[in-house]
Amino acid sequence: MASQQCLPSSIDIQQTNRGKMAGALDTVFQVTVTNRCMCIMKNVYLHSDGFSSSTPVDPKVFRRAGSGYLVSNGRRIPSSKSVTFHYAWDHYFKMTPASLQAEC
Repeated sequence: MASQQCLPSSIDIQQTNRGKMAGALDTVFQVTVTNRCMCIMKNVYLHSDGFSSSTPVDPKVFRRAGSGYLVSNGRRIPSSKSVTFHYAWDHYFKMTPASLQAEC
């Protein structure tokens, strides 16, 4: 039953303006996706309407998959651990948890 407690709301997404520029106009943002559930998560998907980056984002860390974005290539994220990536654009993109699978 513990896996039922691992809802998308168990995913914490923090974005930080790194204070750096990519080119003349785009700000570099750091995104940290943290597992706040007591179980291991895998196949973590986020929503991010219109997401784009003027710098490459490692597709093993964050990539378009269907109607959402897959984090860490679907690999396991242990409890209290994070996955971090960077992107650059002239504004930040809102990212919200969409779905996950829990292993308890």
